[in-house]
Amino acid sequence: MTQILIKNGYVFDPLNGIKGEIMDIAIKDGKIVDPRELNPQEGITVIDASGKVVMPGGIDIHSHIAGPKINIGRMMRPEDHYTTNKPGVFPYIRAETGLSTPNVFRIGYEYAIMGYTLVAEPATPPVMTRHTHHELNAIPIIDKMAYVIVDSNWLLLDLIMNNDPRLLAAYLAWVLRATKSYALKLVDPGSDFAWLLQGSGLDINDELPVYNIMPADIIKNIAEAAQILNLPHKLHVHCNRLGFPGNYVTTLKTMELARNIHRVSEGLTLHVTHVQFTGYKGDSWATLESGGEDIAKELNSNPYVSLDLGQAIPDRAVTTMTADAPFQFVLYHIMKNKWYSSDIESDGASGIVPYKYKKKNYVNTIQWVIGLEVALLANDLSRVFIATDHPNAGLFTDYPLIFAWLMSKKAREDTMKGLNQRALKRSALPAIDRELTLYDIAYMTRASPAKLLGLEKTKGHLGIGADADVAIYDIDPVRMDLSKEYDKVIKAFRRAWLVIKDGEIVVRNGEIINPLVKGSTYYVNPEVPEPLEKDLYRLIHDKIKQYYSITYESFIIDEKELLRPKAVNIRTLLR
Repeated sequence: MTQILIKNGYVFDPLNGIKGEIMDIAIKDGKIVDPRELNPQEGITVIDASGKVVMPGGIDIHSHIAGPKINIGRMMRPEDHYTTNKPGVFPYIRAETGLSTPNVFRIGYEYAIMGYTLVAEPATPPVMTRHTHHELNAIPIIDKMAYVIVDSNWLLLDLIMNNDPRLLAAYLAWVLRATKSYALKLVDPGSDFAWLLQGSGLDINDELPVYNIMPADIIKNIAEAAQILNLPHKLHVHCNRLGFPGNYVTTLKTMELARNIHRVSEGLTLHVTHVQFTGYKGDSWATLESGGEDIAKELNSNPYVSLDLGQAIPDRAVTTMTADAPFQFVLYHIMKNKWYSSDIESDGASGIVPYKYKKKNYVNTIQWVIGLEVALLANDLSRVFIATDHPNAGLFTDYPLIFAWLMSKKAREDTMKGLNQRALKRSALPAIDRELTLYDIAYMTRASPAKLLGLEKTKGHLGIGADADVAIYDIDPVRMDLSKEYDKVIKAFRRAWLVIKDGEIVVRNGEIINPLVKGSTYYVNPEVPEPLEKDLYRLIHDKIKQYYSITYESFIIDEKELLRPKAVNIRTLLR
């Protein structure tokens, strides 16, 4: 029985409305409890957090950490590993390697060191999800989940074309259950199929060959199926025309779709991911401008959508990897470097291209501007999430830099001195004075992600009954000027003073001290009525024989294959 009492810290817990009050947090048997429940006779570990910030463990809703693309990225980037090797400490701490494509041990350790305790892998093709889970199992300390890609496979397109919403919803429920995934993911909807047939992607209102439907139809139909299924996180959307000048119009149209979705269950309708890549104004790279103001305006007027930033990091070498094969083909020709591309059965395509964001580059400066403009102009930060689309626009270890840019105009100005000045003159960012608070950061990285994922009863807060996932940072919000001393903020968030996972101390003074803690893997389990299940079973068997080179059984992942599985059982509206 583990008992911990954290005393005298400045607590930031937005889900409970706590804004930096000095208070005590008690932990018993892996849960937050009333301090009066602690039994001194059983031993209490007392932690004096005086002059420090106490937050719930961080939650990252979008970071590529597992699956075949990550493994391929590791093999493609020997230079990424050459200078980053860190030997293990016998017999517990495993060797770490990789920067933009870190190995599984480095992923778990680095997230924990930053005070993050739950991370979502945002794109796994159904036929490869067993591989994804094997990697998630190997990541130490943190909790994990995966979103399954469903936008371009032929079985799904058949169901949308045939206009059978009940069977479509049942099929999506089966995919989630079979792959033990947590949410539905769309990547450039319909474009992989178009890419296969005609060598080009699609805009949101272009017609798919053969099926005579548009990407907008795919989004709308799956979004309404997610409503019927009552999913906690409804739909995670990578917009069409990612990476192309002028694509902010497509992003706005995608967000507008949420206004017309028939809503029958609680929660946000649609989440648009990594808007840095889809917020480009202009009709060419030469005329590129930030569409951040326009996207923030739509977000402010549309209560049904949320987004994450995909924040670009200047001077950062990355490994771009995405199921958006059409754009990766274009990026390869821009970079004229090594690249990888694959088509995964009928479930999607992908591409991997190394890239570096340069400080003086005009386009790269605009990319840096977009995410910050969106966040700083948003009225409701509960629907804005911090991410770099790791490892596409930056690394997850860069998050403390983003915190500083959002909290300090001085940090932004100091960074802007080294960027492309012509690009900055064509953006709104230099004139924005807003500085976010520690409470705002806690909202964006703790409270809001927990709510988006439907886990707010146990995650993202420090109230009684919550999982004991706690991060303590060496930041004194009373004595420090967080705007001027932003370098200290960066340092503190990079290496937490103390981190507790499930009631066990795992990090002390920025170092892993308990690497044997194992996180859980979350997945949803939506019910389907038995008669509909039988119809679906026959359909899937027939279609898999028609479209796939693997069997029905190959899709099915048993719960026993997951390390510490946690099913979220869902009562759907299918009747």
